[in-house]
Amino acid sequence: MSEFALYFGLGKDHILDTNGYDHILFVIALCAVYVLHDWKKVLILVTAFTIGHSVTLALATMRVLVFPGEVIEFLIPLTIFITAAANIVKRDEMNSKATIQINYLFALFFGLIHGLGFSNFLRELLGQSRNIVTPLLAFNLGLELGQLIIVAIFLVAGFVLVQLIGIARRDWRMVISSAIAGIALVLMKDRIFW
Repeated sequence: MSEFALYFGLGKDHILDTNGYDHILFVIALCAVYVLHDWKKVLILVTAFTIGHSVTLALATMRVLVFPGEVIEFLIPLTIFITAAANIVKRDEMNSKATIQINYLFALFFGLIHGLGFSNFLRELLGQSRNIVTPLLAFNLGLELGQLIIVAIFLVAGFVLVQLIGIARRDWRMVISSAIAGIALVLMKDRIFW
């Protein structure tokens, strides 16, 4: 197995690992306002998240950017809570363009924080390796694929429940976002570092 394939698989498996469900919750919270026919917008959203976490993942892995792990572990559920809470307070008649722009900013900015969380895992894998370009690229592409798998499952579930069964889109968004916000609050409580 090539080095690229190894790190690609590790990135994909890392995001899909249910032990790291906080990242899965964030991706779902980002997508909670969308349905299947919005797939192009969701693709841009997930890519914005990948760009954000790729930047800090690279900087933190090379030790250019260093943050205490306990702070990052608290900030990750905070980003999940903020994203889910924003979904809850959104009015249905809000301009969809403004909603999209806010979600893109959440994805990009909060992706920076999530990248710091991924960096600890990747730094342990790389050890003292000097060549990190290929592993970083492969790991990020694997993360992107994993996120797309999560989004695809979520959008299909939303399609079945909203467009086939007839659950109101607003109700779908509120239930998903409320559940995620509640889980994020518990995670924040468990990760308080002060």
